[in-house]
Amino acid sequence: MKILMFGRGVIAAIYGWALERAGHEVEFYVRPGRAAAYGAAIDLEVLDARRRLRGEPVTESWPVRYRESLEPDHDFDLIVLSVQHYGFAEAAAFLGPRVGRATVLVFNNLWVEPSAAVAALPADQVAWGFPGAGGGFGDDGVLRGALLPMIFFGTLDRPPTERELAVRTAFREAGFRFREQADFRGWLSLHFVQNAGLHTQSLKLGSLAGLAGAPRRVREALLAIRELLPLVEARGVDLRRHRGDVLPYRAPAWLTAPALAWLLGHFPPVRLLLEAHANPEELRAVCRDTLAEARRLGVPVPRLEAAEPYFKLAS
Repeated sequence: MKILMFGRGVIAAIYGWALERAGHEVEFYVRPGRAAAYGAAIDLEVLDARRRLRGEPVTESWPVRYRESLEPDHDFDLIVLSVQHYGFAEAAAFLGPRVGRATVLVFNNLWVEPSAAVAALPADQVAWGFPGAGGGFGDDGVLRGALLPMIFFGTLDRPPTERELAVRTAFREAGFRFREQADFRGWLSLHFVQNAGLHTQSLKLGSLAGLAGAPRRVREALLAIRELLPLVEARGVDLRRHRGDVLPYRAPAWLTAPALAWLLGHFPPVRLLLEAHANPEELRAVCRDTLAEARRLGVPVPRLEAAEPYFKLAS
């Protein structure tokens, strides 16, 4: 499969590397002038957990190919679109007339209605997924992060199309497992508020890594997520369809918080993912957008409101 990674962000780079290692032809689309600035290779220090629970270290300089233009007559089979959620509309508008015959995998955090988010793209060429990886580029240009074995795929209440099944096959052949979500719209909303609840604490601590081994902080994050569940329901999501995902937040926090804090601190791939994250603005934006929606719908979210000084835009 010929694959175009849109941009050179963390997710594009980590999964581009994994897909190329599985035999696919991978290129990156970057803005004009960026290819020379990026250089001919991506330096990786990644913990790859696809085969071993504690991960296998990968340290290499990976030669990559860039392109700074995209015409609609290209021959890519798949375009992987993963950008910050607040940059998605611009990216989708750019891609819309340039999709050609490719499938577009939306591999992205989203808070707007998914169908509205992809309105600029050909509806029958969109596939939905969510990555299980993360990290960040350091000041030295090295990408440090972790690649987890699980990916989430889903649909908006219909069976997967042949295009979507082909995307799943490509990732499965690259060594990934996946969970299927029939209500991907609801799953995205739930995942977004999970992040917002976590960031009520991570922003106070100055990093996501501060949650590792800190049961009291994790407990506050879990309670913040619990307070945000009615907001998800107010957006029309039936949480009964997501019982497994909701259970940790409705269970007694005194029981779940120590277990999650231990996991964050002692599972090396997750710990590295937290330590290497390098985009605090995305965390702040998640909280801002969640709070704005809660206020619009009149849903009380006291813990998120109490954390507002840590993510409010400067006046």
